[in-house]
Amino acid sequence: MLKATKIRIYPTTEQVAFLNRQFGAVRFCYNTGLRIMSHRYKRHGQSLSAKHDIKKLLPVAKKSRQYGWLKEADSMALQQSCINLDQAFQRFFDPHQKTGYPRFKSKRGKQSSYHCVGVNAGDSWIKVPKLGPIKAKVHRKVEGRLKSITLTRTVTGKHYASLLYETEQVAPALLKDVDAAGVVGLDMGLSHLAIDSTGRKIANPRFLKQAQKNLKRKQQALARTKKGSAHRARARLLVAKAHERVANARNDFQHKLSRQIVDDNQAVIVETLKVKNMMKNAKLAKHIGDASWHALTAKLDYKAKEQGKHLVKIDPWFASSKTCHVCQHKMDAMPLSLRSWECPACHTQHDRDINAALNIKHQGIVKLKAEGLSVSAHGGLRKSGMSPAAA
Repeated sequence: MLKATKIRIYPTTEQVAFLNRQFGAVRFCYNTGLRIMSHRYKRHGQSLSAKHDIKKLLPVAKKSRQYGWLKEADSMALQQSCINLDQAFQRFFDPHQKTGYPRFKSKRGKQSSYHCVGVNAGDSWIKVPKLGPIKAKVHRKVEGRLKSITLTRTVTGKHYASLLYETEQVAPALLKDVDAAGVVGLDMGLSHLAIDSTGRKIANPRFLKQAQKNLKRKQQALARTKKGSAHRARARLLVAKAHERVANARNDFQHKLSRQIVDDNQAVIVETLKVKNMMKNAKLAKHIGDASWHALTAKLDYKAKEQGKHLVKIDPWFASSKTCHVCQHKMDAMPLSLRSWECPACHTQHDRDINAALNIKHQGIVKLKAEGLSVSAHGGLRKSGMSPAAA
């Protein structure tokens, strides 16, 4: 198995200066490659490959007088920037990804560099090429062969290292027999972040809303500063730190929640949401972004794979809220303001979110069975209004 751990590093003043130059070299290669490819296509209609054509220009640039300073940086980090540019174009041309055209990297944003040759790590240090040992706080020891180290610098100036290990542990095979009582359906929402099929509702912490006053005050102070001044740089740093605290709190909460859900169940069923389309709603966009459903689903995904458990994603067009989980009667319309409703066919009173979670669970069990898994009804599975042929 491949396992990664992210640790905080504390470089010295000289090491910080070297890392800044290296981050700049990596960013320069990415931006220059993007500019060359875009210009060649606009002027001559020719498509270049960043992985082959642009990478071949690196040795030529190092020998020139103008770009000889690229020799100071790790060559593997520069080559990886070309590979990252190639992957960005592949995502752009992939019709399933629907990502935009690659953009130039800013020196004010997050910086990173990839190293896979000449790397090492100890109990309190890490080593990358062309730089001495860097002090690190290794809070989690991973046994295995170190494959690569990715150095990053956040907007607030903190430095981190992501260590990728290849362990001798074999990846667990996915469970073939699943107990229906160990299957949980999750319905994502805003008033409650997640509602499971057992009726448990997890409140939405709304981290951005809690920090709104602090963010507003610091953003207003930033807007009053003069562009290019030292005071503006300090104000920008305060805004970045406030956003970083919000992101860290949200990330910590989702890690703990996803760990609890995966540990307690054998299969997790979630609904695939069109978040990009939902973000077009001007009234709800900020709250949807704060909930960060996609990030929670991604954490559930890799944690489930690590334990050999299942994460099933339901089609976004499945009408989980409008369908009665008892008799499968489907309502014609159901506005968001309607939080509870009575089925006109079987007269069952439904909580909108719990009913949706139960429908998601049932649809996930059908999908698991279609993949050839054995799902036992131990623990009591609700009666379905669908015939086996229809299922």
